[in-house]
Amino acid sequence: MMRCMQSPQADPVTLDEMPTHSTFAVSRWRQGEISLSPDEVAEEVPVALEYNGISHAVMLATPADLEDFALGFSLSEGIVPTARDVYDIEVDMREHGIAVRLEIASEAFMQLKERRRSLAGRTGCGLCGTESLEQVMRTPAPVRSDGSFHTDVIQAAFVQLQLRQALQRHTGATHAAAWLRADGHVSLVREDVGRHNALDKLAGALARSGEDISTGAVLVTSRASYEMVLKTAAIGAGVLAAVSAPTALAVRLAEQTNITLAGFVRAGAHVVYAHPQRLQHGLQHEASLV
Repeated sequence: MMRCMQSPQADPVTLDEMPTHSTFAVSRWRQGEISLSPDEVAEEVPVALEYNGISHAVMLATPADLEDFALGFSLSEGIVPTARDVYDIEVDMREHGIAVRLEIASEAFMQLKERRRSLAGRTGCGLCGTESLEQVMRTPAPVRSDGSFHTDVIQAAFVQLQLRQALQRHTGATHAAAWLRADGHVSLVREDVGRHNALDKLAGALARSGEDISTGAVLVTSRASYEMVLKTAAIGAGVLAAVSAPTALAVRLAEQTNITLAGFVRAGAHVVYAHPQRLQHGLQHEASLV
């Protein structure tokens, strides 16, 4: 359940009215000439996540899909084991930002208090609230996924995704995370100035959507870092495809968690770094060419 509230001290604006981008007058320099023109710039606002009245993290995020963000963050960071452990979500507009207040199960809250730590001023984070190397380097259980895709479908899906990145078209400043169904349809897209935020928003949307997680794939318009693989494992998806490169740590985690990891995906090209069995290339004689 999500509710949008407004503190008495806040400016009279609701979350639905808060812009995701603003227009500025800029000077453009092109081929030795300067011109004045308007330019659209992405908004980012401080978003505080509060659990049962206790502040846990403050991050900079795009002010859209914040209920998805809060739920997805809670799941991907292991704060709650399932979406059913989040009883209520309230979005509270405040003078200097937005507070998202979650009511979670008492057992999950007790565990959170043991490792709680306040984090401020980040544009998203992949390892929020971790206080030890052991917590950072945790390895989730291997993903169980029967999904498989022809590589042409993966590549075509990124074309679909690009067409649906409205905020990116306006500003050129945002990342996107998307869900690709087994039938080749991109069913969910979430955007944010932070790549971790975009993936958390997707995770939250998936948790509320009823999508078949075991047969789909996660697409991201960023590099595939360790945290992105970690969040994909928390979602339970068997495929993570990115337009950019992975890190070595991400590749190792993908191998350990049974996630097919593909990078540098574009028309007619990609690189598979882990568990290629879920991708079908349609080249029966491929092995003989090696």
